Amino acid sequence: MKFAIIGGSGLAKLAELESTRRQVVRTPYGDPSGPLTFGTLDGVELVFLARHGYGHTFAPHEINYRANIWALKHAQVDGVVSVATVGGIRADLGPGALVLPDQIIDYTSGRDVTFFEGSDQPVTHVDFTFPYDESIRERLARAASASGEPLVLGSTYGCAQGPRLETAAEIRRMQRDGCDLVGMTGMPEAALARELALPYAALAVVANHAAGMGDSSAGISLEAIDATLRRAMDRVRRVLAVFVRSGLAP
Repeated sequence: MKFAIIGGSGLAKLAELESTRRQVVRTPYGDPSGPLTFGTLDGVELVFLARHGYGHTFAPHEINYRANIWALKHAQVDGVVSVATVGGIRADLGPGALVLPDQIIDYTSGRDVTFFEGSDQPVTHVDFTFPYDESIRERLARAASASGEPLVLGSTYGCAQGPRLETAAEIRRMQRDGCDLVGMTGMPEAALARELALPYAALAVVANHAAGMGDSSAGISLEAIDATLRRAMDRVRRVLAVFVRSGLAP
């Protein structure tokens, strides 16, 4: 099986990939965030895409999510692991925690959210009751266990519009809504993958306490976020390496 990794903030490349080549993919929806990187990890084929561009040039609301997902489907991958940087709302989800969310609440606006629009497309509804693919989630959980990395199973990801960080009041509202994490890129990425029947799951990396929470009660330190991500992404790479080396057998 061939899987794709979408790298978020802090994961603009996978240096472990061997025999890499980059391929520019043109899509009906415009250009993806960058070329797809094809390579192997211990002989297992893998595709990597930097969500924000390889130079981290696209803000969350500027990302062409449709082009990204269409390009990965065109590359004939069997599923997608999204690495997402988030803020922790729930008290036990502090900086450095790795989390496997199982639900999403979408607070975004103005993004292109579907492939099924226009007079030439039928009205199409997809079941989104459980937004993440359970088989990929289970494989990620096993990979984290095998690599010795603690992983929190289950949480609700609240997707904010960005690119600014949230106010403390917005976070309190999201907490009341049942959100455990806050990020800016989970939607419409997950829904678009579902529309193309592309199995998709997210591996969330908590970079900071959300606004008004924990050590962010008086403000958020961007310098502390950078330091946390540098450490946490090394752990993410270990989990992904085991995930890929497992052969992805059920």
